[in-house]
Amino acid sequence: YAEIAARGGGILNSADRLHGYTEQQLFEEAAPRLDAIIASGTGAVEIKSGYGLTLEDELKMLRVIARIKEEYPLAVHSTFLGAHAVGRAYEGRQEEYVDYVCREMIPAVAAERLADYVDVFCEQGFFTVEQTDRIFNHAERYGITPRLHANQLHCSGGVQVGVKHGAASVDHLENIGQTEIDILATSDTIATVLPGASFFLNMCHAPARELIKAGAAVAIASDYNPGSSPSGDMRFMSSLGCIQLRITPEQSLNASTLNGAAAMGLAESYGSITPGKTASFFLTRPLPSAAYLLYSYTEPLITKVFLQGRNFL
Repeated sequence: YAEIAARGGGILNSADRLHGYTEQQLFEEAAPRLDAIIASGTGAVEIKSGYGLTLEDELKMLRVIARIKEEYPLAVHSTFLGAHAVGRAYEGRQEEYVDYVCREMIPAVAAERLADYVDVFCEQGFFTVEQTDRIFNHAERYGITPRLHANQLHCSGGVQVGVKHGAASVDHLENIGQTEIDILATSDTIATVLPGASFFLNMCHAPARELIKAGAAVAIASDYNPGSSPSGDMRFMSSLGCIQLRITPEQSLNASTLNGAAAMGLAESYGSITPGKTASFFLTRPLPSAAYLLYSYTEPLITKVFLQGRNFL
């Protein structure tokens, strides 16, 4: 993954392709993916930008997300990820690109109220802890909450800078030690693990069991993206929680539902079937246990999907 990025592929290749798309084309391409995640039972989703890497293209992505919010019965939160990689126009001038993100991108995104969160890929070969800290400082001036790509490829210091800024979540966490586990266990930041990315890239998995044992709040997310996790099926991700992360079915279901909602700031209205919460849920055919949903991860079990009280499927 890192080698492809270093050769100018991966995120930069996606940004090259996105540049030629109109907002309408992006919306139309998103539609079947949205339908697919809904059919698999998802009722709330965070969508990131980060494949534009210019002000115009980042705004284009965020405007499409805003349209999705209006036209789909999903709970949708948007995340500005301009610091996903250094745009091609700034090759070899990383600090200038960080200036661009801080001084032009963030104010423009805030002016149109297009982002609920700001994210940074804090990782060797991408953005440093110091650069991440600077971007978050600028975002906080505009009232945008941080969340963070942290410790995917290396023990990069991402957890520490995320917790320092009160990030809603730090995502990935494949390369953390006891220090990071202890920091997360004593913070309000959700530890979001992405087993689909580890599965697809054949990498190590995040230490979910150790995080739970220490008292950290652990969420599971899909990391649905073209380069490292081309699946939005949360049932499969929950199954990987048991198969690869070695947590119990109950822990995995909790991480994929209530804790996922908490990572999006939606725990009061989503994440469990409770009086007073939004009626977004799915029905299955009769199952011998809740664990069977994760055990039989390829078997078609969902019969109906309700979003915001309406039968969608």
